[in-house]
Amino acid sequence: MKSKITSIVFIMALSAVIQCTSDKPEYPFRNTDLSIEERVNDLVSRMTLEEKISQMQNGSQAIPRLGIAEYNWWNECLHGVARNGIATVFPQAIGMAATWNPELIEKEADVISTEARAKHHEAIRNNERDIYKGLTMWSPNINIFRDPRWGRGQETYGEDPYLTSRIGVAFVKGLQGNDPKYFKVISTPKHYAVHSGPETSRHTFNARVSDRDLYETYLPAFKACIVEGGAFSVMGAYNRFRDEACCASDLLLKDILRNKWGFEGYVVSDCGAIMDIYQGHKMVKTAAEASAMAVKSGCDLTCGGEYYALKEAVEKNLILEEEIDIAVKRLMTARFRLGIFDPQRKVPYTKIPYSANDSKKHNKLALKLAQESMVLLKNDDNTLPLKKNLTTIAVIGPYADNLDILLGNYHGTPSNPVTILEGIKNKVSKNTEVIYAQGIIPVESFGMMETVETKNLRPSENQKGFGLTGEYFDNPPLIAEAVELANRSDITVVVAGISPKLEGEEMPVELDGFEGGDRTHLEIPKPMQVLVKSLYATGKPVILVLTGGSALAINWESEHIPAILQVWYPGQQGGNAVADVLFGDYNPAGRLPVTFYKSVEDLPPFEDYNMEGRTYRYFHGDPLYPFGHGLSYSGFEYEKIDLTAYEVSENDAINVSVTLRNTGDYDGDEVVQLYARDVESAETQPIKSLKGFKRVFLKKGEITTIEIPLEINDLSYYDEGKGDFVVDPGVFELQIGASSSDIRLKTHIIVREN
Repeated sequence: MKSKITSIVFIMALSAVIQCTSDKPEYPFRNTDLSIEERVNDLVSRMTLEEKISQMQNGSQAIPRLGIAEYNWWNECLHGVARNGIATVFPQAIGMAATWNPELIEKEADVISTEARAKHHEAIRNNERDIYKGLTMWSPNINIFRDPRWGRGQETYGEDPYLTSRIGVAFVKGLQGNDPKYFKVISTPKHYAVHSGPETSRHTFNARVSDRDLYETYLPAFKACIVEGGAFSVMGAYNRFRDEACCASDLLLKDILRNKWGFEGYVVSDCGAIMDIYQGHKMVKTAAEASAMAVKSGCDLTCGGEYYALKEAVEKNLILEEEIDIAVKRLMTARFRLGIFDPQRKVPYTKIPYSANDSKKHNKLALKLAQESMVLLKNDDNTLPLKKNLTTIAVIGPYADNLDILLGNYHGTPSNPVTILEGIKNKVSKNTEVIYAQGIIPVESFGMMETVETKNLRPSENQKGFGLTGEYFDNPPLIAEAVELANRSDITVVVAGISPKLEGEEMPVELDGFEGGDRTHLEIPKPMQVLVKSLYATGKPVILVLTGGSALAINWESEHIPAILQVWYPGQQGGNAVADVLFGDYNPAGRLPVTFYKSVEDLPPFEDYNMEGRTYRYFHGDPLYPFGHGLSYSGFEYEKIDLTAYEVSENDAINVSVTLRNTGDYDGDEVVQLYARDVESAETQPIKSLKGFKRVFLKKGEITTIEIPLEINDLSYYDEGKGDFVVDPGVFELQIGASSSDIRLKTHIIVREN
């Protein structure tokens, strides 16, 4: 009997959903001739309070009597559709930023939204409406990577607000599409705001920064993604900011987001962040109080179930039903603009076939992204590129044939991933022998071992190694095998660094250098240092392929290893891309989106969110590798700089033109970077700030002139006394270079006083 009743309920619900797409609408909200506002108002007016509340949680319930199907708002696409089976996996976000190519990132995001649509409609055809199958994507992560210790920095576009803004806007536009009525998918920039670790205290932490740091560093990317990119959703952060929970902050959600920036979309909490208001931050005592506080401030949707308490909140006069209506109308507007309530023939994106997912074309784009993300940190004596006809190549390291290293976090499942070892084997001639050794046990293995019995895993007294409690254990026989292979090879490629099992979101890892997903120092794990030094001691040429999602203090390696290639977490085609660079089939041109420091001792405390002493804009020390750094197999001469005007007013716009020549033997890209410095300001200003860039391809011997636009208003700083951005009249130095430290040309402009 129970089975029969269940079948009847399902048929009724399905019948109601089918009515959504009929040409004879039962209700005005089904009438596509009406405006979206009229349709939303009609729909919400028909809901009971309980039904409204049921729509304000990420797992929104069906309302069969109105023909509304259930919908889950939670979906992920940080660098490809995530957690929903086979999908194209692009380089991790930090690698995307290393391309310094917003146009390419927009193409990537367009592919991601295509695959999301393909998967969504296939799921609906199969009546699957659960998590990770919707069209509301919780990406990109545009928090500023202010400190390399943060494990989730790999998800960001780096340390600079301008670069983050340009990549972020491109990603948002690529996701949401350009149809005037319907979104392809909805993009959700996160985590708003002033959020970047530590992971261990994110549910209780209270961030405090000056207004200048807030408006000049932490908010510009959010503003750009909303005002310029048109993002229709924003995710609030776990932490407090100036004593207010970010998901219940009048300053962030009302004053800035809606009143200053004109945001008309919806806000979603991070998962469990409403619970943090009463359990973590202890600002109130109950779920009802926390939920009312969040909704009244403008958090429309919870990732979680906390908003079930809104009924109690209404009954206790903590919130009015009319205030709940505002949130529900924003949510329903999003669903209407996705075309969820409209006949499929009216929504252009419903025509995307399921075969569009994981296509050959998308795989080719994944390769291009990976190629463009590679950063050649060092290449003494033209060690690279390698010849393909070497007799023997030793590939060493636990990450060389490792799938995790390709993927990072928040990833999908690639159908045919190519590891670094496989990529090298694919590249060399048939007469070249490629030999492989792991070299050491992956250090993350010991992080996992610490959760089980470890008494039999301790190294013996005669072993050279490290303990398991906070340190590591290496295996001399494995290192000896690696050294033996290196000795009989022409060249050794050692793949080392860190992995997404060591850095990431709130992780149960406690090892030397790692805590809770974050890092406590910047060196590569000690066993890897031993491995690299042992290989170097053979006297054979060694190339270091460096993995990871954050800056590494590879001081010894930089001094001794002749060639170092930073590959991040490079996606499903990562192995082929690495091989393309190593063997010269692709000339690297990636640039660092973060500063590589020499030591964690060079930085202020992790919990200090003030920007002084951090990033290339405020760091006065000597970095190991500067922001914007990246080498090429070719050489580029910067021959001339010119401006369309040298005396300007604050509302003017000029073009900065640069004559560039490829003086090397390889075709390749150069990333021309424009920095500005306020020379005469009475206020403390950044050392310099990125204001423009352009990635340009030149054939060997080619000369070209490129133009970088500059809005004079972009030279402004936030005046705390005036509560607004102002442009200092006076002299500004404009710098053109190949990195923040490698400045090739300089000139000055004068900003006239109005």
